[in-house]
Amino acid sequence: MRPWWRTPTARRYVFGYTLLAPAILYVGLLVGIPFLFSLYLSMSDASVGDPVASFVGLQNFEAALENQAFYGALRNTLVFTIGAGILKGLLGTTLAFLLVQSFRGRRLVRALVVIPFTLPIAVSVLGWKWMFDSQFSVVNWALSRLGLIGAYGSADWPVWLGQPHLALFSVMFVNVWRGFPFSAIVLLAGMTSVAPEIIEAAKVDGANFLQRFQRIIVPMIAPILFIGTAFDTVFTLSDLSIVYLLTNGGPDGATEILPTLAYNTGIRAGALGRGAAISLFLFPLLLPAMIILLRTLRRRQY
Repeated sequence: MRPWWRTPTARRYVFGYTLLAPAILYVGLLVGIPFLFSLYLSMSDASVGDPVASFVGLQNFEAALENQAFYGALRNTLVFTIGAGILKGLLGTTLAFLLVQSFRGRRLVRALVVIPFTLPIAVSVLGWKWMFDSQFSVVNWALSRLGLIGAYGSADWPVWLGQPHLALFSVMFVNVWRGFPFSAIVLLAGMTSVAPEIIEAAKVDGANFLQRFQRIIVPMIAPILFIGTAFDTVFTLSDLSIVYLLTNGGPDGATEILPTLAYNTGIRAGALGRGAAISLFLFPLLLPAMIILLRTLRRRQY
């Protein structure tokens, strides 16, 4: 009788786990270890000036919950994530439907569309910071030329990054500008995988555009949409660079989100333990959304 590790079943398991090993190693080294280290920091009084950290339990989490700035950052995070997600979904869907049509120069347009997503974040965000400048704003100049605001340099010119509501809208707009090509590419990839014969059959049966999209295209590309939504939610919720480079949480905390609050508390203020505790509040925000998406995706596979 052969040992169990030489049976065909054991060999299939070994082969399967060998293929999974690089992904498991990648997740373990680049995600698991930093997460465990941040969990360790969040339960200690670690700081930049003190190399020896002591265990403090849940004190850092309690301190965060007692800070009013935390609740403002949490509110801004939810508004920023949900608002940007909805806008990227709408714009990405519209763009995908435009790009799936046949017209001259379609390949060139498809190449140009992905430029915002491929540009380095620092370069693109600093460009937008100049365009939102309170004195030399290209956006204000264009709006004044269109007659939507006063003449050049007038008192009613909006200060995009200096007024609370406009500042939050501005950082959300830049995030949407940078991220909606990704949503369009994901949706376009799914739409091109739908057999044209199915769409033509629906047209023959009298289905209009919205009916074809709702009852044929969306159910067929649902797995792609769920994965794209999951990635976009993670990218938006943890977006530190755009907010930090544009406003750094200002003015007066109007654009402060959890990632910038964690960075300013843990790195700039030197309270590593409290900064790590604030950053871990992103986990309970992401976990329910990911569970719902993955469970819905799993149901559709059966």
